[in-house]
Amino acid sequence: MNEVQRLTDLVNQFREERDWRQYHNAKDLTISINLEASELLEDFQWRSSQEAIEQNFENIKEEIADILIYTLMLTSDLSIDVSKIIEEKLVKNALKYPIENPKIK
Repeated sequence: MNEVQRLTDLVNQFREERDWRQYHNAKDLTISINLEASELLEDFQWRSSQEAIEQNFENIKEEIADILIYTLMLTSDLSIDVSKIIEEKLVKNALKYPIENPKIK
C-alpha cells in the first residue's frame, strides 16, 4: 500500500466512525475544498509571504491538511487514483511547458 492510499484509508476510517459520509457528496466536498483554500488565503492576506509564514505557520499547516483531507475524500468517492492523475498531469504539463535551455539556440 502506498502512502497516499494509507492516508486515504485513515481519512475514510475517521469519516466512517462518525457516519459523515452521508453529508459528503462530490459537490459539497468540492465546496469544502474551496472554503478551506480561502481560509489558507486569509493567512497570507495583507502580509508578505515571509510574514504570513512567521505569523501563521501552524494555521497554514492546518488549512493545508483540511484541503488535502477533503481532496482525499473526494478522490476516494470518485474512485480516482491520486498517484496516477498526478503523474498523468505532470506528463501533460511537461508537454505544455517544455524545459527551455537558454544555452541552446
